[in-house]
Amino acid sequence: MGKTIRIDPVTRIEGHSKITITLDDSGAVSDARFHVTEFRGFEKFCVGRSFSEMPSITARICGICPVSHSIASAHAGDMILGVKPPPLARKLRRVINWAQLVQSHALSFFHLSAPDLLLGMESEPGDRNLAGLIRKYPDVARQGIRLRAIGQEIIRTLAGQSVHPAYVVPGGVLEPLSEANRQKIAAMVPEGLAIVESALDLLKSACEKLGEEIETYGKFPGHFLGLVNYDGALDHTDGALRMIDAQGRKVVDGLPVNQYADILGEASESWSYMKFTHYRELGPPAVEVPYRVGPLARLNVCDFTGTVRADRELRQFRRLGENGLPVTASFHYHYARLIEILYALERIELMMAEETITGKHVRSRASVNRLVGIGASEAPRGTLFHEYHVDENGLLTKVNLLIATGQNNRAMNETILQIAKKYVTGDRLTEGALNRVEHGIRIFDPCLSCATHTMGIPTTVIRLVAPDGTVLDEARRG
Repeated sequence: MGKTIRIDPVTRIEGHSKITITLDDSGAVSDARFHVTEFRGFEKFCVGRSFSEMPSITARICGICPVSHSIASAHAGDMILGVKPPPLARKLRRVINWAQLVQSHALSFFHLSAPDLLLGMESEPGDRNLAGLIRKYPDVARQGIRLRAIGQEIIRTLAGQSVHPAYVVPGGVLEPLSEANRQKIAAMVPEGLAIVESALDLLKSACEKLGEEIETYGKFPGHFLGLVNYDGALDHTDGALRMIDAQGRKVVDGLPVNQYADILGEASESWSYMKFTHYRELGPPAVEVPYRVGPLARLNVCDFTGTVRADRELRQFRRLGENGLPVTASFHYHYARLIEILYALERIELMMAEETITGKHVRSRASVNRLVGIGASEAPRGTLFHEYHVDENGLLTKVNLLIATGQNNRAMNETILQIAKKYVTGDRLTEGALNRVEHGIRIFDPCLSCATHTMGIPTTVIRLVAPDGTVLDEARRG
């Protein structure tokens, strides 16, 4: 008879989830699903608040990527006000977002994925964690902690605190950068660059032993979506949308972010609180060709990064694509993250060298001029959209948050199914095989607290249970 295997909870990711693997009568994998089991209602409880509060409120969605939410929210606020932030404010928004990329990507690579990459996918579970990494590779663990601290300290220097910073606002940012803080940030960059260069060598060495994983962990054709600048360069806070297919053809290019709903549709499934997003041109549910966002997608869709070291690595990265095509192996999200850290630090270094970076004009002001505002940013995990509808007083009447992890939802399900079919059978079920399936989720570095909001009316079930477990009564809503 067929049976179901449950991995509950999925470990070393942000948020709460489980995986179910279904075996058929012969013991072969017939299906695998990634269930997100937590629920948060930001889209609903923000209604009635002022749009000007949203950069601060939505930063509370996540303690790892609050800056991206603040920036996407502020962009939506810019549209409602009908203003362009001063050029200096746009630069400072970029700096704080790059710093967030550094700390978030460092957390993903060193703390969440390195135990698998360096200790082995099938190493002892009691050792396959950060503590085990510290015991066996203390220098690597220290480097990861330090690199993340550098990103957090840059955020703290700009905004006064590293978690949920209240810095980015509609019209610009709250405070200019002082000369002392400019020097402080500039002094941190060389150490960060040295660490990420070392991490790149470490990953390349590890990948020499992981050829089977690279070919199995989420390698499939599909589309890629991300922001690019006007000249096709990598961009994380401005720019327009570009989508390419598995052949590298541009199927969408130069699309303003406020038109994202023209190409992206949302749906829900009964077995997960996380939305499923699809490319409308393919039609729902588009399971066969899911599109991906995030570091892998961004490096596939951009023409170049625009910094010396990152472009050097980008050229090597693109050799991983077959016959000059985009890199479709999701395992290379790890490599892409390190390239983005390199890029972010190089950009911060260049920005801190500009004499005008300590200017004083950092905010444009106005009243409500539009009743709809849509903003986007590239969060560590991918393209993030905030859409706000307001009344004449600027109070929110509708909120829609399209999160990067939700956009990768179908790709994550495809990835764990691919891994499960390779490593899991009814007569050969090991703890290491299950960890490999979990690693298929870690590749995407999902943020589930960001991705679980609401669509439609959720079903609520309340049961009154006696001490002996007997269900005395039940009420349902939805």
